[in-house]
Amino acid sequence: MSANSLRIGVVMDAIESITPKKDSSLAMLLEATRRGAEIHYLQQADLKLLAGEALGNSRILNVRDDSSDWFTLGSEQEIRLGELDVILMRKDPPFDMEYIYSTYILERAELAGAMIVNRPQSLRDMNEKAYIAWFAECAPLTMVTRSMSEMRAFLLEHGRIVVKPLDGMGGKSIFVVVAGDNNANVIFETLTDNGNRYAMAQVFIPEISEGDKRILLIDGDPIPYALARIPTADDNRGNLVMGAVGKGLELSERDRWICARVGPVLRERGVIFAGIDVIGDYMTEINVTSPTGIRELDTAFDLNIAGTLFDAIEARLA
Repeated sequence: MSANSLRIGVVMDAIESITPKKDSSLAMLLEATRRGAEIHYLQQADLKLLAGEALGNSRILNVRDDSSDWFTLGSEQEIRLGELDVILMRKDPPFDMEYIYSTYILERAELAGAMIVNRPQSLRDMNEKAYIAWFAECAPLTMVTRSMSEMRAFLLEHGRIVVKPLDGMGGKSIFVVVAGDNNANVIFETLTDNGNRYAMAQVFIPEISEGDKRILLIDGDPIPYALARIPTADDNRGNLVMGAVGKGLELSERDRWICARVGPVLRERGVIFAGIDVIGDYMTEINVTSPTGIRELDTAFDLNIAGTLFDAIEARLA
């Protein structure tokens, strides 16, 4: 099927709030526009179920690569989501129950004939933090627990660890904790809600000083370059939104080894667009909700990653 005949839906946060020059969703929409597709814009609140059918209050979206004037929206209309060819699920975390309810609606659209990028069941199953447990040979030693005492023991054993919630994004609430830190207990209490919520602890990887590499995979195949997000001198977090500086790098042999293990599973489970995070030799996260990095890598290496994505989408639709 040609993109010239595609009807595409996109579920995302408010388009007026994005930073156009950095936004991967906009990169996808610009490519869809170049291919002549009709784009239907929806926010999470526009999705609904009626008598088992997935519906949406959409507006036709036109986009431009202009940082001061990047979109125009048409009037609202109710549509059957299953009649769209493709729906890009690009709603940012938090991955909460509202997000999960949205995937149920999108799964009904999938059953009615729409391709969802990424597949709703996989969005539910593949928690971006916890799913690295399926690839433990690729990851640093990691513990997921509610127990504050187990976190304290993990810290005592390893001396320096990273702790974070399972439902966040963009580096929020990520802590590096060193043995002897008097703040450790309150950090563990906060992250686990005093033992009532699961959180993650990982052995600290010193190579974070060289960057947290974002590697994009399209239908299981990696883009041959990574975006290394190098923390500022006063922060441990390799997240661009937290001030990290992006630097393009070719994938290393170890990066490709990790991708060779993760990619086929992503492909099999209908995850057409993913971003894995690699620090040093270790994968720390598998991002399947709304991975970023397209525009930075396109600029650094003269790529068209969204074009590669739509080629993969069209191949699946054919």
